Amino acid sequence: MSRQPPLIRFAVPEDDGALSRLDGDTWSYLHAVVERREPPYPPFFSDRFGPRDHLVAELDGRVVGYIRLVRPTSLPSNAHVRQVQGLAVAPAARGHGVGRALVRAAVEESRRQDARRLTLRVLGHNTPARKLYEAEGFVVEGVLPEEFLLDGEYVDDVLMGRSLHDGTWRSAGAGES
Repeated sequence: MSRQPPLIRFAVPEDDGALSRLDGDTWSYLHAVVERREPPYPPFFSDRFGPRDHLVAELDGRVVGYIRLVRPTSLPSNAHVRQVQGLAVAPAARGHGVGRALVRAAVEESRRQDARRLTLRVLGHNTPARKLYEAEGFVVEGVLPEEFLLDGEYVDDVLMGRSLHDGTWRSAGAGES
């Protein structure tokens, strides 16, 4: 695997097969709350999540990771928030900065979309992911204890978030007299 930094780009419809395989190949109770699927894997893109909701990482011309970045709700009052709703890195690409590059790209894309916050949920026992998110500025904002029963073990759902503004933002009317 190349030591070049990964190329990060938006997904395109032609990535569907590669992303579907990646999702299936990386499945683990460490991060998944749904049952394991066996090949042939279903389509990756759906009516709910399309190519523009995903940033993908390429190394040596191959898709080796993705991050799903979406609005958490359709409410106008929540339009300033983006949420990571999935991150996967191929086992062979781990340790090559792919996950970190995807998280950083999600932060930058969220800022480009004028979001003020970026949030995510991570399973309490997923120490590698939690350490990555913490290193990238995310903090624990809440814990839902024993939220999931996975492979016979109760697992916490950890809510994390980070601010995306530089402190210069003012609410409408702030400072006006």
